[in-house]
Amino acid sequence: MRRTSLWVWFVPGMLALACSANDGAGQRDPFTGGGGSAAQTGGGGTAGLNLSGNGGAAAGGGVLNTTPDCSAQAAGADLDLDGFTPGQGDCNDCTAQMNPGAFDYPGNGVDEDCNGAPDDEPVSCDQTVFDIGYGDPMVAAEVIGLCRRQSGASWGVVSAKYVKADGSAGMNDLSHGLLSGFGPNVQPRSGLTMLVLSSGTARRPGDSGYSPPEALGLFDMGTTGFAPGGYPKDSPSCGGVQTANDKVTNDPAALELVIRAPTNANQFEFDFNFYTYEYPGYVCTQYNDFFVALVDPSPPSALDGNISFDSEGNPVSVNNGLLQVCSPGTFGSKTFTCPLGTAQLQGTGFEPSAATGWLRTTAPIPGGQQIRLRFAIWDMGDHALNSTVLVDNFTWSIGQGAPPKTAPVPE
Repeated sequence: MRRTSLWVWFVPGMLALACSANDGAGQRDPFTGGGGSAAQTGGGGTAGLNLSGNGGAAAGGGVLNTTPDCSAQAAGADLDLDGFTPGQGDCNDCTAQMNPGAFDYPGNGVDEDCNGAPDDEPVSCDQTVFDIGYGDPMVAAEVIGLCRRQSGASWGVVSAKYVKADGSAGMNDLSHGLLSGFGPNVQPRSGLTMLVLSSGTARRPGDSGYSPPEALGLFDMGTTGFAPGGYPKDSPSCGGVQTANDKVTNDPAALELVIRAPTNANQFEFDFNFYTYEYPGYVCTQYNDFFVALVDPSPPSALDGNISFDSEGNPVSVNNGLLQVCSPGTFGSKTFTCPLGTAQLQGTGFEPSAATGWLRTTAPIPGGQQIRLRFAIWDMGDHALNSTVLVDNFTWSIGQGAPPKTAPVPE
């Protein structure tokens, strides 16, 4: 069976701002397995992020709904402590939410990024249906919703590359794809296309290069060095049964991004849908596919950097409480109610197995700093029964900087 993981990191860098939050305890570095750096997280909003309640609740911050009055401007001063002076392009030195490194939130009539045009954040980069095997990883970043490439003081994607799950080069091209749909009942969460990563082939039945998920994997086999540090992990809900086989890591695939985060965001979100062919026969066994989002620095409540887990602390896998698309039953001592039925499996090649349905992970970020983000998937323990993850709808937001959470996407 196959093991899967989705990984995300935040690494401190650029622009140490007054609106950054306090450090938390360092955890294991998911890249190397060593100690990680401390997380910068918010608790009820970070300093400078609209705590006055000017658009959004005072307790948690929020997006501006009007441009704050600001008569006290001095070219060399940084009155709002956002890291920019008026002489460096800060068009409103009375709020940390307006400067050249900010995200221009749509629809509020405010020019957050100080380029002279409100509400002009690039949003049309995912309006093209790309060839399924289009190989430019920067386009993959655009497909999931990261439309800006970093330039000067702006936020944006610094670099992108397809790699193996541990970050090394050599990912097989059939393991990534850009799809306009997955079967007749699963569509992108935003735009026209979504990113697909697979321990098998990131293709649909009928696509060139497709191999059924129940087939043997096509790629790297029998290697221990493809998994990031700290993983795989046993699933707490499986009652002491070993569900993590760290002897063999197979068929790794990943997209790694380096991004400078906006100065006026303290959390991010992304949607994903995890399909596994290990249901129902390999529930609570050592053949355990993971989907994990790893972050460095690690936010509070993350499990060795993982921000995608259910209420019991299970990483997203066949053993996870968030598995919703399936035929109900009790397998491996776990009962699955399958509230979404099986419609999302149709035409995907994963009939009659299982999927999570669309889930959303939300996590705090250090605003204005450079982050490294890796989405990755692989097989653990064997070389058969593949898994696939769909990733889409990455967004920035201002919130309470709450601990990481993964939950079903609201209907």
